[in-house]
Amino acid sequence: MYNKTSRFVLMTIFVISALASLYIGQYQLASISGFLFAFILWSHFKQSSVLLASKYFKDANYDKAEKILKDVINPDRLARNRRGYYEFMKANIALQREDFEGAEFHFQIASRFPLGGKNDKAYVLIHLANLALRKKEGKRALTYVEKAKELATTSRAQEIIKIITKEANALA
Repeated sequence: MYNKTSRFVLMTIFVISALASLYIGQYQLASISGFLFAFILWSHFKQSSVLLASKYFKDANYDKAEKILKDVINPDRLARNRRGYYEFMKANIALQREDFEGAEFHFQIASRFPLGGKNDKAYVLIHLANLALRKKEGKRALTYVEKAKELATTSRAQEIIKIITKEANALA
């Protein structure tokens, strides 16, 4: 749960520790420092700051969450479970900014990656159906709704699906 700068500081400390340990002949300590450096480097590419951004996202501090998500240089390198949350947060932030094209783009990507559970994936599909309704694309909205029906587990999600189905049938 570190940001980019703190990870670089930690990596520097571990490299200095490893070099100092090698200098004084403490090879086991140097190998531990090297391992910790490698772990932080791996974490930088695979986990990044997504967990820290989710903390701000849950507190509805979208500006701070967006700033932290911008630290992710290449989202394609993120682990599959982190990539889903990354795209989900980017999509919801775009919805808050009323950037519907960007939101749809990120929800499309988020739908391809694992999220917390079936119900979370259902909400991604519900958002996509809502965005399709906004574009007056009833058939596409119905397609998303059918997939969401299979995944929805809460009564709230099922109620939303019924409302979207009714509106999409009116368009189709």
